[in-house]
Amino acid sequence: MTAKVIAIPRAALHDHVAQRLRQMLVENHIAPGAKLNERELAEVLQVSRTPLREAIKMLAAEGLVELLPNRGAIAVSLTEADVVDTFEVMAGLEGMSGALAAERITDAELDEIKAMHFEMMAAYTRKDLSNYYRLNALIHNAIVAAAKNPVLTATYNQVNARLQALRFRSNQDGEKWKAAMKEHEQMIEALSARDVKAMRDVLSSHLQNKREVVIEQIRRGMDLHTAQGRR
Repeated sequence: MTAKVIAIPRAALHDHVAQRLRQMLVENHIAPGAKLNERELAEVLQVSRTPLREAIKMLAAEGLVELLPNRGAIAVSLTEADVVDTFEVMAGLEGMSGALAAERITDAELDEIKAMHFEMMAAYTRKDLSNYYRLNALIHNAIVAAAKNPVLTATYNQVNARLQALRFRSNQDGEKWKAAMKEHEQMIEALSARDVKAMRDVLSSHLQNKREVVIEQIRRGMDLHTAQGRR
């Protein structure tokens, strides 16, 4: 387990630690089901255990970490059924946020999303998955914000937290990544046209396609685990 060492300000220290831990979980530096070793993480992040424990509690509230009695914290590992159920809800939330954003987005918000989209295209061209995913998440969050519904935003953030790692890994297949990029281009076109139906449809389809990729990856992993167990 490795992580790029960064200087963390004293102010809101546990927020910064949570951000680094979140990235490690999303990018699979901490594998699903793995125990979070506080001593090792404190050394990697160069912090004491107090802000680290506060950060772990924050991630547990988000659904990225599970706190187990007498076992400490482990990275959440979702079953196939969990994935299907969660993506089903997310598809509805994304579709709703897209439709509302198409109605309510301001020119300034649209310009900002377009700017992030161009940055994301550059990251895609470089095959820089980490920055691509960071910008991808910012774009989806900006679309939700443009919907201007705080209840929707809170619900979206809560449900999406469980899927971040899976959404990140879904782009590791080159063809699937290319298809996701095309869907993002369609989102920009629909937003620019203020086309409510097109925006709802492309975001719902985008999430359904992500779900299929993730389920395929889970099944491949299960098949590999089974095959190794037979050796």
